[in-house]
Amino acid sequence: MQKINTPPYIHFFCGKMAAGKSTLANKFCAEKGAVLISEDVWLSRLYPNEISTFEDYLTCSARLKRVLTDHVKGLLEEGNTVVLDFPGNTRSQRAWFKNLFRDTKADHCLHYLERSDAECLVQLKRRNKDRPYGSKNTSPEEFMMVTGYFEEPKIEEGFLIEKH
Repeated sequence: MQKINTPPYIHFFCGKMAAGKSTLANKFCAEKGAVLISEDVWLSRLYPNEISTFEDYLTCSARLKRVLTDHVKGLLEEGNTVVLDFPGNTRSQRAWFKNLFRDTKADHCLHYLERSDAECLVQLKRRNKDRPYGSKNTSPEEFMMVTGYFEEPKIEEGFLIEKH
């Protein structure tokens, strides 16, 4: 079977915890026949019961990104559409995304899910109840702590940003 020569494309997401990033990622994957790579799923399978603090998450997430970088670049170089369900909620998290599309000449879109804390807390309560695979139970206090690090994306960062 011959691969159709399509331009590579990468979708990634920014939004507070429980803003709907994973839901939108899954929707894009289904609509575009894209390769979905979900940080929550990979972390839960690679580090089961090992992530209990925010610092543990940061350490394991950094390890995962080091491992996946070449894999994602390879997928893009083959002309695939890749949906990265990883949070791009700080400038440093978004720097990884930028390297992926810059190094592969892939087109990209940073999907920014603009939600209030109140909206996210309502969704967080639902998510804690439904517990999608890979998600952890998160308290409102943990939400507020993590949200304290949130940095809204700026056009000066060099991304094509689509607000939702």
